Amino acid sequence: MTAPADPILSAFRDTGAYLRGHFRLTSGLHSPEYLQCALVLQHPRHAEHFGRLLATEFRRLEPTLNIGVVAAPAIGGLIIGHEVARSLGARSIFTERDAASEKMVLRRGFLVEPNETAVVVEDVVTTGGSSREVIEILRDAGARVIAAGSIIDRSGGAVDLGVPRVALKTLEVVAYSPDDCPLCRAGSPVIKPGSRPVHAAN
Repeated sequence: MTAPADPILSAFRDTGAYLRGHFRLTSGLHSPEYLQCALVLQHPRHAEHFGRLLATEFRRLEPTLNIGVVAAPAIGGLIIGHEVARSLGARSIFTERDAASEKMVLRRGFLVEPNETAVVVEDVVTTGGSSREVIEILRDAGARVIAAGSIIDRSGGAVDLGVPRVALKTLEVVAYSPDDCPLCRAGSPVIKPGSRPVHAAN
C-alpha cells in the first residue's frame, strides 16, 4: 500500500517551489536542495492554509494566552507572518535588515508594547539566525516572546532559539560549509535563490 503524500511538501512540489541545484542559503551554507517559499506562498490558498496550521500549533503551546503581535523577518517571513497573525487575531509586524549595519531593525513606525505577548514566524529555518535576531529585538522592546515557528525546519529539529518552536514540516537537508562543498569542487555554479531563475526538481 502506498503511503499518502505529505500535504506540505506536495504543495511545494505542485507549485514548483521544491528546487534542486546548488544554492547558497541565507545562513551562508550551500545545499543541493532549496524550498522557495515565495513560489508556494504566491498562492493565497496555500498561504492562508499554512498560516492557520501554524496558528493552531501556537495555540497548542499556550491555549489560553492572547497573542498580541506576530513578528517576522523580511522578506521571507512577510506573507506567512501576516497569515498567522490573521488567524490569531493579532497584529503583524516585520523587521528589516539595515544596509549599513546588516542588523535586523524595526522600522515604518512599528512598535511593541512592554509585556506584549509575541511570537516570531518565518518561512524556513536553517540555522535560526534571523529568528534569533527578531526575538532579541522584541525582548529589547519589552515584549514577552513565547514561541517561534516556521513552515519548514531544515535543521532536523536541532535549532535552539531559547523558546518553544513549531514547524509544519521538519527536514534533514544536506548543507555544506562553503569551504567544504562538493558542489563547488565539482565546478557547479552557486545560485543565491531569488537572484536568477532556477529549475524545479522533478
